[in-house]
Amino acid sequence: MPILDLSPNDQTVTVSGDTALLEVYAALPPGLFPPFPRVELPGGVGGLVSRGGFGQTFPFASDVLGVTFRAPSGRVVRAGGRTVKNVQGYDLTRPFVGSFGALGEALEVTLRLRPGLVARCVTAPTSLDALGQLTARFAWQDGGEVHLFHFGHAREVERALAVLPGARKLQAPTDLRPRFPDGMGVGEGATLRDRRFGWVNGGSVPPMPALFARLVAAL
Repeated sequence: MPILDLSPNDQTVTVSGDTALLEVYAALPPGLFPPFPRVELPGGVGGLVSRGGFGQTFPFASDVLGVTFRAPSGRVVRAGGRTVKNVQGYDLTRPFVGSFGALGEALEVTLRLRPGLVARCVTAPTSLDALGQLTARFAWQDGGEVHLFHFGHAREVERALAVLPGARKLQAPTDLRPRFPDGMGVGEGATLRDRRFGWVNGGSVPPMPALFARLVAAL
């Protein structure tokens, strides 16, 4: 489960698909952040990309620069690259993100990193539905509490988290894997959700569009 390549100057990191999310955080130099919050989820980075991210309030796919994956046919496909300017395979990288395994299993993933001087995660009793537009980069609801995570300049972080007055600061990352022993799927009645899906143990995956079915057959 290694970090395959880390380029602070290019602000990119390439990891194996089974690399744990918090392992990525541990490998990064201070001031650089991946496109996911400080939580641990099933399936590592590959699973995260297959599900289309978690909790983000920005276009997650734009921060996935490349994916090497094994298609259902067994063919290994390399899409994208390790630099922001490399657009080779762009048309396959974007569809893979959020495909929920329809296009195959991620073997390697290259992510864009973003700079930030300060990072903070807070939580408070409320619901995502009660909040309007958010500037925090990540937001999710766990039971009756909303969690916000943001990084950037100190004042920027303070403004982004001000929508939760009286929120308490979370110091330690959260490992959510024990809640999904049968895998992380989407479903009704979820206690954990972001603004895309409710996340449940096992669960199902969104319906595959006809375009995906044709793409899978071509691979």
